[in-house]
Formats: sequence, structure tokens, C-alpha cells
Amino acid sequence: MTAVSQKPMQKIRAAVLRRAGGPLRMEDLVLENPRPGEILVRIVATGICHTDIGMMDWGASGEPVVLGHEGAGVVEKVGGRVKSVRPGDHVVLSYQSCGRCAPCKKGSPADCTHFYDLNFGFQRLDGSNGLAASGVAGHFFGQSSFATYCLATERNVVKVPKNLPMEILAPLGCGMQTGAGTVFNSLAVKKGASIVVFGTGSVGLAAVMAAKIAGAETIVGVDIVPKRLRLARELGATHTIDSRRANVAARIAKIARGGVDYTVEGTGDPTLMRLATDCLNPGGTSAFLTGASGPDHLPGGRKALSVIQGDAVPQRFIPRLIKLYREGLFPFDRLITAYAFDRINRAVADAERGVTIKPVLIVGRA
Repeated sequence: MTAVSQKPMQKIRAAVLRRAGGPLRMEDLVLENPRPGEILVRIVATGICHTDIGMMDWGASGEPVVLGHEGAGVVEKVGGRVKSVRPGDHVVLSYQSCGRCAPCKKGSPADCTHFYDLNFGFQRLDGSNGLAASGVAGHFFGQSSFATYCLATERNVVKVPKNLPMEILAPLGCGMQTGAGTVFNSLAVKKGASIVVFGTGSVGLAAVMAAKIAGAETIVGVDIVPKRLRLARELGATHTIDSRRANVAARIAKIARGGVDYTVEGTGDPTLMRLATDCLNPGGTSAFLTGASGPDHLPGGRKALSVIQGDAVPQRFIPRLIKLYREGLFPFDRLITAYAFDRINRAVADAERGVTIKPVLIVGRA
């Protein structure tokens, strides 16, 4: 195992959020070297997720921060306790978990007791921050990948093949994992089932592709962006509904008389959230991906789930998605538009306007 250099700090370039609403500013910072259980990753590419955009709008933690949580890159240095990767390995970064609480020990890291603190706390659990010397907070989702380098741990890195482009692999760590994992893991969609996906952005389209792989017979995509709806059809949706122009409830009722088996709600729109449970058949299940859990009481045995990260264990699930991609069954690369790192604000604006489905920033070279 390569020893960690004694160089005190790593110089990095990062997109820093200094006020609510942005813009993100490219700045030179310094980052601590990895501690014994940490990994320094040189970022090659990173996706932009709507969680990043939401944090920009809310102003993050009220202090200057580095966002980004769909990183992919090359391991540069490792701490002395790290065993699963070594310098030179290619990795995809995902969400952080502690590995010590009861849910983590049971193999459910998405339910980690410390999930919020580790992913949204902008610091390590001990309160320290690897970007403190620059007066900026990092560790967003245990990474802060809107930077040329970031710190991660074995809990949120996944070793990946070196012969696949990192600009393709980057979105697997959150958006693709959440959408596909909701279908495969949280809902366990069965062959011949019916499902409605509300919101066909990157997460919703991942759910559509997964539903097709699972053998769902009826797959309905609902959105307001015609480009997304057309792509949903190409990727597996049997029906699409433009919610600006159609009565969504009436259309779903016509498509699936008696209701559908499953719904995936990723828009956060109150009307569609209610419809996600109303259109279920008795015994059907809704998955809510925006932090909501749906109505408290549903008639007829219907169920509502609040899903985090598709209930996926990244080290097992991301290789599964890569295998499906290589088999031509999960062509998530069709969602991606690449941007130079210094065009990050344009990439964010294009994502907000629906021009781009999944923007990926090219930060460096593999």
C-alpha cells in the first residue's frame, strides 16, 4: 500500500457557493491530506444532481461550501487503514455512511443513523473539515466533488473498470442509483406489473429503464418537457403524459383501469404527489424520492415509501448497473451532456430549464 505523503496540503480548484442562489465561483483552495481512513481522489468528472441545485437555492449551510456528490476519478493517496482501493484505481463516489450503526451493520447504509450529518453536515462526524484552512466547508455527501480533488472513505467509493469513460460513470453514484434502485430494491417491481413514473429527469428515466428491465408491462412517464417524454418512450415507457396539456388522472385511469401497481414520485409537486397514491390499485405502492412519505393513511392496503438512494448498497449496486449498461440494457449515457468544469453555472442553468437532462462536468483527465 502506498504511504500517504507528508505534504501538508493539496492545492485544488473548486466551485465555491458563497451565497444563496449562486453563482458558483471557481477558486483556488487547499485540502488536507487523507486521514488514516480516508482517500484522496483526483476528480475526472462529476455529475450535477438536482440536490446540488437545491442546495444552491437554499444557501447550503450559510457558510461558503463546495457541493457535488456524483464524482468519478482516480485514487491519488490513501490513509493507512484503507484496504479496498489503492493509488491509480478508478472509482465512482456515492453517498456516505458510518458503517458502525445498527442499520449499517445490517447492510442498509441508506438508513444510516448518521446519514444527514455525514451527507449534509459539511464536516466529518468529529466536527472537523478538510477545507478549513481555506475558510470553506466540504464533505458534502462525504465528497464535495465540484473540485479537482476531494476526500472520501471506503464507505462511499466504488472501484470501477478503467476501460469505461468517467464522464459516463459519474452519475451512477446518486441519480442513476436512486432511480434504478427504487424500482429494483425499494419496490421490487415484478414482471407484468404496471408503474407510473412522475418526473422523467435523470432519476425518473433511470426508473423507466429499470422498470423495462424488470419486465413491467405498462410503464407510464409523466413530465412537462416534451424532450424528456420522447426519450422516456425510447428508453422503455409504453405511455407518456404531458401534465401541462392532459388530465393526468384521467389518462392514467384509461391506461390502467383499476389502478397501477407502483408509482415513483420524484417531482415534489403536491398535486402529483397526491395523484401518485390515488392512482394505485388496492395493494399498490408509491415511492417518494423527495423526502416526503406520502399520506399517513391509505385505503385498500395501499402503501407509501420514502426512499433514500434507492435502498442501494453502492459497492454492490453500481457494478450491477455497469453490467446492465455493458449488456445494452441500461443506456444511461443517452441522458448525459458534458460541460467543461468552468462552465458549471451554464450547466446548472441548462438543467434547471430542462435543456439538459444530466449535466456532467469534465474536471480533469483520467
